Amino acid sequence: MARFTFNLPDIGEGIAEAEIVAWHVKPGDMVEEDGRLADMMTDKATVEMESPVAGKVLEVAGEAGDVIAIGSPLVVLEVEGSVPDDVAAQNEAAGDQAEPAPAPAPPPPPEPEEEQSQSVQQVEPAPPPPAPPSSPAFTAPPQGSRPPGAPKVLASPAVRKRAKELGIDLCEVRPAQDGRVRHADLDAFLSYGASRGYAPAGGARPDETIKVVGLRRRIAENMAAAKRSIPHFTYVEECDVTELEKLRADLNAKRAHKDGDERPKLTMLPLLIAAICRVIPDFPMLNARYDDEANVVTRHGAVHMGMATMTDSGLMVPVIRNAQGMNLWQLAAEILRLSEAARTGKARSEELSGSTFTLTSLGPLGGIASTPVINKPEVAILAPNRIVERPVFVPDETGGERIAKRKLMNLSISCDHRVVDGYDAAAFVQAVKRLIETPALILAD
Repeated sequence: MARFTFNLPDIGEGIAEAEIVAWHVKPGDMVEEDGRLADMMTDKATVEMESPVAGKVLEVAGEAGDVIAIGSPLVVLEVEGSVPDDVAAQNEAAGDQAEPAPAPAPPPPPEPEEEQSQSVQQVEPAPPPPAPPSSPAFTAPPQGSRPPGAPKVLASPAVRKRAKELGIDLCEVRPAQDGRVRHADLDAFLSYGASRGYAPAGGARPDETIKVVGLRRRIAENMAAAKRSIPHFTYVEECDVTELEKLRADLNAKRAHKDGDERPKLTMLPLLIAAICRVIPDFPMLNARYDDEANVVTRHGAVHMGMATMTDSGLMVPVIRNAQGMNLWQLAAEILRLSEAARTGKARSEELSGSTFTLTSLGPLGGIASTPVINKPEVAILAPNRIVERPVFVPDETGGERIAKRKLMNLSISCDHRVVDGYDAAAFVQAVKRLIETPALILAD
């Protein structure tokens, strides 16, 4: 038997360290060659580390959430025979990349014997504090605690069941008529007897301590950096999307391709992306990235549209490359593909970086307005809010006005005030509004 220390290899250009997201082995486990060891996350992607040899796991480096340097020991294995030369050479090359560990600090000078004897004392633990007495005002009386000899309360089975669920003793409820307790009597009792502790809002749950690791920690760091370094401002405008919704319904009704293949169903997002791509050449300061260390703003000619996507692991931003060159059906297909890749963890690192403008949408949960956080180093992010129907004054055939039911949606944009002025943001949103309120312009050449 021999010991083999597997060093964390170079898993990406320019990567100096990686975070342990999850372990797939523990000390004592047997692992096959190419077996899963751990999931490691870098700034760009999550990578699954595999064992180069078969053996027994003796030691692992740290816990989930710990960050280790490239070339540092990841797993110590007990293997049979010798390690293949190519594996040993690659592992040694990986270990050479690790920074040398600092020299250990010299031990402190020993204390005098007298001081040591005084410091070694057994301290008896303090007795636990007495439990606080429970407040009778929030304790429901036990069921069936009516006085001996008291007459039986008349009530239907449904009323008795409800009283039991609420913790109410029917003996304490005064019926309004016939001597029979009804639901209305329970309601009145709850209204006037709330101070006695009936119908509590809910039960207590034990506290939870959750370590913030992996993608959740990376999101926290990125959001904190964005809010700390970017002076945000938000502008909100209301748009009438009645005609846009009609166009979307008509296109979906005829989405069968001439070759027989059915195109993906259109949502609001492809139409909104198409409108943004038509408008953004007139507002190049919004399709930009700001390097605040070099103090350089890069205005991009192509629109690489980031889409904030919710996954089980947290928020991810897959990128539609060159969105300005796609039609509505291509945009819809790419949105489906990238969203599925992000949710299943199959998105490649190049599909999760390089966006120049981000769109974030919560669909029906979008609320009436948002203040989205900019996806640094971008300078703008747009959030369509939920669609609501409201009565609106619209022109009639006689030159006057009439009231009609219309579909309305707010657009909320957050911008980096170091790069984008308020006038530019407002003019951009107004230009997008003009297109989505006259959707034929989106499709016009």
